[in-house]
Amino acid sequence: MLLAEARLPFHNELCVQVEDSRYSTPTFLHAVHTPAQHANLVTIARLRSTRTLYRQATPVAAADRNAGHPRWYGAPFDLDAPQTWGPPAESAALPYTSRRGRTYTVQIQAWHDVLMRGSRDHPMQDQPFTLVRIRLLDAAGQPAFKRDLWLAVLGARRRELTLLDIRHAYAQRYDLEHFFRFGKQRLLLAEFQTSDTERETNWLQLAQLAYVQLYLARTLVGRHRRPWERYLPSQPAAPATPSATQRGFAEIIQPIGTPAAAPKRRGIPPGRAKGAHPKPRPRYAVGKKTPAAAKKPPNQPPIG
Repeated sequence: MLLAEARLPFHNELCVQVEDSRYSTPTFLHAVHTPAQHANLVTIARLRSTRTLYRQATPVAAADRNAGHPRWYGAPFDLDAPQTWGPPAESAALPYTSRRGRTYTVQIQAWHDVLMRGSRDHPMQDQPFTLVRIRLLDAAGQPAFKRDLWLAVLGARRRELTLLDIRHAYAQRYDLEHFFRFGKQRLLLAEFQTSDTERETNWLQLAQLAYVQLYLARTLVGRHRRPWERYLPSQPAAPATPSATQRGFAEIIQPIGTPAAAPKRRGIPPGRAKGAHPKPRPRYAVGKKTPAAAKKPPNQPPIG
């Protein structure tokens, strides 16, 4: 993992990663936040609004405890039952204006030291986290969406993030998702298939550089609408989208020209040298997500 590289500039800095609800499982969170590992990492993962979490159990002295295993989990915290929440430990509110000019109020609440149930292989009773609830209220004070946004903030340094920092960090995930979608559809991000890891890395970096060029040129290209977009209202002040910038990128490339020299005729190539035997291409093991099913014995004819 990159956080283990001491030569990187952010090795000792606070690092934040944001994840979708599919990563808010004990399998992933326990592997990332194992005690004494990645002390500078904070994970912000979205939670389904139907999950049930737990508060920490009240410690009981050994002399007063009955026989049996001590309790790990306290009262349940049902995200779908407001009567189980209790008062939040922190609250914040700030105004927000959407791209369409609508004004909202962002309400943020947080509860500290919440637990989720794990498993034998991925215990989570020693991984308390901060539970954050984010809701959007319209001008009339009514929720703008049917469900609230629930986030789990894990990590030893999670208290260093304010509620506004948590919301801003998670909002950046949408920019990343749009990049991957556009990169796969328009920049061939996942189309180059090779067994060489170095070439695969180089191709990913080239696709990222191409996206950066589109971002920098978003204000330099004209409006190139498709035939079915000619009736849409014009927005000259808004910057062009990556797709629109890509359609008009020829306006920038043509005046610049190319530094490459004109192609020259090579003639008749000599071909492979006599007696040369190229080495066979190296073979790699095929990655499988699930173990192969056991082979069934062939059907035996009935006896008798």
